[in-house]
Amino acid sequence: MSQALETRSSTIDDRAAIGALYPAAFPDEDLLPLVGELLELPRVTRSLVATIEGQVVGHALFTLCEVDDARYTAALLGPLAVAPPQQRRGVGSALIRAGFKALEGDDVPVVLVLGDPAYYGRFGFEPESAITPPYPLPAEWNGAWRSLRLGQDSGPRSGMLSVPEPWRKPELWAP
Repeated sequence: MSQALETRSSTIDDRAAIGALYPAAFPDEDLLPLVGELLELPRVTRSLVATIEGQVVGHALFTLCEVDDARYTAALLGPLAVAPPQQRRGVGSALIRAGFKALEGDDVPVVLVLGDPAYYGRFGFEPESAITPPYPLPAEWNGAWRSLRLGQDSGPRSGMLSVPEPWRKPELWAP
């Protein structure tokens, strides 16, 4: 990548660019309602953008969740979108790593994701069986529910994931 890539927390001024990014990156999915609802929850989301020369080329959300009714906190990664011309150039990787750094101060021991095992495996995400997603996952998504332990806290963690309202739609957890 010849231009300098920067990551930062998103601002209200980024909303239009974020709104244009998801339909371009996912033309067959309508993620904008979920993204919009999550952006309205600044206390429980970490919204990051990647920019090149001031233009938003990527966006990632990390939603703070609870496991077993607040026994401990987890973060749910997603949605994550990169502008098609910038895909496979490290933008998504930069956003994920920036998200991990942003979560350091939130006392989050684990990040969860429902996504491509090959892609997320590159960051150390492993299949998750101890933390149960809020809805049953279809068999064809076996291995897509993954987790990454952050920091030194690698003790046993298990239970049911409790998600904020925007994530409480069964269709988000099914094909």
